[in-house]
Amino acid sequence: MRIVSLNVWGGRLIEDMVAWLDELQPDILCLQEVVYAPDSPSAWLDYRDDGANLPQRANVIRDVARVLPHHGVNFCPAACGNLWLGDRPIPSLWGIATFLHPNLTVVGQAQGFVHGAFTPSGFGPHPRSRTGHVVRVWDAEEGGVTVGHMHGLRDAKGKMDTPVRGEQARKFAPMVQSVLMPGDPVAVCGDFNVLPGSETFRVLARVAPYNLITDRSIEGTRTSHYTKPERHADYMLVNGPLKDADFQVIRTPEVSDHCPLVLNTS
Repeated sequence: MRIVSLNVWGGRLIEDMVAWLDELQPDILCLQEVVYAPDSPSAWLDYRDDGANLPQRANVIRDVARVLPHHGVNFCPAACGNLWLGDRPIPSLWGIATFLHPNLTVVGQAQGFVHGAFTPSGFGPHPRSRTGHVVRVWDAEEGGVTVGHMHGLRDAKGKMDTPVRGEQARKFAPMVQSVLMPGDPVAVCGDFNVLPGSETFRVLARVAPYNLITDRSIEGTRTSHYTKPERHADYMLVNGPLKDADFQVIRTPEVSDHCPLVLNTS
C-alpha cells in the first residue's frame, strides 16, 4: 500500500502535481491546503491577505480526480472565505482531503477539529481553525491499516511550540486512537508546522512513536519555492509494523513548496 502526504500549496503547481500523481497512483493520498470553489467561473482565483496576492487553483479536488478517477474522496473543510476574481469575491472552502483507492474498504473513520471550529463567514485571523481526518481501511492482502493526517496551525512568529499547538496534538491523538485496532500498522502524517523537537511528537507517540523524518535524519521537507530558512514542516509518524518501511521525501519533481512524503507499507 502506498501512502502519500502533501501540502498542495493551494494548487499553484497543479499541472506538475497531477502529472506526478498520475504516474505514482497512490492508494491513500492525504492532501493539505486544499481549495474547493466548484462554482468559480475561473480555474484560478487569488488569495489576498496582509498585502499578499497568491494564485489559488479553484477546484483542486476536481483536478486530482482527473488522474485518480476511481478513488473516493473525503473533503474536510475548516473554513469558508472569499477568494478573488479581480474585484469579485468568490466563496471558497479550504481544508484537507483524503483520496482512497477503490479496492480499499473503509471500516472506520473519524473527522473533527484539532483547533477551533468551522468558520462559515471568513477565514479569520491566525491561528485559524484546523481539521484532522483518520481512516481505517481494510485491504485483502494487508488487513487493517490506520492512516490519519492534519494540517497544523500557522503562527506568523514561527514554528515553535505554543499552548495551542500542544492542544491540537492532544486532540488529534485520541482521534487516531478512536479508529485504530490492536495490531494495525499506523501512519500519522501531514504538514504539522512545527520543529523536529516539538511537543507534538511526544503527544502523538502514544499512537505513532517513530518519526521517520528525524529518525532517518532527513534535512527538511521544503522545495526551492520556499525561501525561508527553516526547512521542516511535514512529517510521517508510524508505529512498530512500519518503522522499517520504505519511505521517501520526494525532491524532484517539485509539485508544491512542500515535498511529498511517500510511504510504502510493504
